[in-house]
Amino acid sequence: MSTVHIRNFCIIAHIDHGKSTLADRLLEETHTIAKKDMKAQVLDSMDLERERGITIKSHPIQMKYTHSDGQHYIFNLIDTPGHVDFTYEVSRSLAACEGALLLVDAVQGVEAQTVSNSYLAIENDLTIIPIINKVDLDSARPEEVTHQIMELIGCEESEIISASAKSGVGIQDVFDAILDRIPPPEYRSDKPLRAMIFDSMYDNYKGAIPYLRVFDGVIKPGDTAKFFAHDRQYDVTEVGHFVLKQVPAKELRAGDVGYLLGSIRNVSHILPGDTITTKVNPAMEALPGYKKIKPMVFSGLYPSDADDYDQLRTALDKLKLNDASLAYEPETSEALGFGFRCGFLGLLHMEIIQERLEREFDIALVTTSPNVQYKVELKDGSIVEVDTPAKMPSTGDIQAILEPHVSAEIITPKEYIGGIMTLCQKKRGIYKNTNYITADKAQLHYNLPLGEIIFDFYDKLKSITRGYASLDYHISDYVSGDLKKLDILINNEVVDALSMITHSDDIYDRGVALCSKLKELIPRQMFDVPIQAALGHKIISRSTVKAIKKNVTAKCYGGDITRKQKLWKKQKEGKKRMKSIGKVEIPQEALLAILQIDSD
Repeated sequence: MSTVHIRNFCIIAHIDHGKSTLADRLLEETHTIAKKDMKAQVLDSMDLERERGITIKSHPIQMKYTHSDGQHYIFNLIDTPGHVDFTYEVSRSLAACEGALLLVDAVQGVEAQTVSNSYLAIENDLTIIPIINKVDLDSARPEEVTHQIMELIGCEESEIISASAKSGVGIQDVFDAILDRIPPPEYRSDKPLRAMIFDSMYDNYKGAIPYLRVFDGVIKPGDTAKFFAHDRQYDVTEVGHFVLKQVPAKELRAGDVGYLLGSIRNVSHILPGDTITTKVNPAMEALPGYKKIKPMVFSGLYPSDADDYDQLRTALDKLKLNDASLAYEPETSEALGFGFRCGFLGLLHMEIIQERLEREFDIALVTTSPNVQYKVELKDGSIVEVDTPAKMPSTGDIQAILEPHVSAEIITPKEYIGGIMTLCQKKRGIYKNTNYITADKAQLHYNLPLGEIIFDFYDKLKSITRGYASLDYHISDYVSGDLKKLDILINNEVVDALSMITHSDDIYDRGVALCSKLKELIPRQMFDVPIQAALGHKIISRSTVKAIKKNVTAKCYGGDITRKQKLWKKQKEGKKRMKSIGKVEIPQEALLAILQIDSD
């Protein structure tokens, strides 16, 4: 089939604006899936995606559409994640398309990731089809949302489609717009192969399977595929398209979206954004836009039972096969034993990995408080990357500590601007500017330290704005800050799992709050347990978990007071000996106390 009859597009929107529902409706209307087999979130294959109502991985699918004039078309749809943690994955999915359906909730209007994803689509030179979804709801505000969209992308009112993905209203208008507005791919099958990887999966029998958009040339079984990012080569055994399941094809040509099999056993060789060419007739340049995915949030994962260490390693290996963005390495903690230091794209990504480990592999986990990666400039001029406080060099060797900053975009009703600005100021935010999307809706821009927003910033933002505000952010740069390492000592021993890096202005308050919180969480022992917060060798806060005491004088009836004093002295000496050999068990709740303290 000629590329004239192919349309490649994706659906972009803020979280919960109806991307997956619209995809379901398109599948149903094109008869890609029968009505009797229809279920909500067809393209969301993971249980977690269905339960949370979110899309975690990109899902391509091919639909065959017949126009009213009898002409047959092929639609390649890529359903993309909506959460900020997966922004790079979204950008690669957009790069694989010529057009994008921009979905905006008729009730909520333009939100932070509506803006962010629109900019990504514009950067990739995509044709944008704006759609107002959920227009059949009683609380819908189509006129107001129309003006917001026009202000955002500069379109005409006539270009905006009113629809309801759930009830099917306006779906035919969506099909017509896809055909009329989205350009077909260029015919470039006569050039050397260039295919971009936008996602991947792992099959136990077939190995790693890259998802491809072919821009130039042709790839077919028998070719030798060559990867630009690492220069490895694999013999192609199968290519095909996505039609709910993988359907083999004779070849993939320029304009096609599909998959490739080549007995690739290492999923780390499949990098989103990388370019594939052929060994025989290689392309000279890779497609633009590739960058290596770097974890932004780090946390320690330890098995509750030390005997499960090997099982945890195996489980992480298996998850890594379907998630190349997961990074981990062995780590040892004096408090927790043997475990792994894991890197994640964000807190949502971290929660998903933890839940999958516990649910799919039945492993009870102990997790440490998440933190970000710092760059430490030493006095000898070298720079080291620190992803856990335990690796922080000694104070005397440090010239400066650089922390990652993000450029944050907050969209909110105007009545909450004051509360948001107060929150950002407390989080060491630097105000940039305010834009008004409408008379009642504002867009705030701040520079914020990543370490300040990964814990409770989003929850507080939603609390202040009664759930109406939305947040989007991306890493901007590393900035030098007045940061210090805070150590927590329990029973005079440093607990490395509780150490944290924080700003010097907050360090005293955090130390006091953490000691107070740990006093509540650590169970009482047969001896006093001192809890101390230390800045270097200086103790800045202390609390004590008092010992459980037995009434040793209960059976002393009368007599000289010296009898009781002797018993008390003997008890005290016994507790002193016990303390010297006693080990304090630290519960999981205590390890997460950093997340519960309020430094404000």
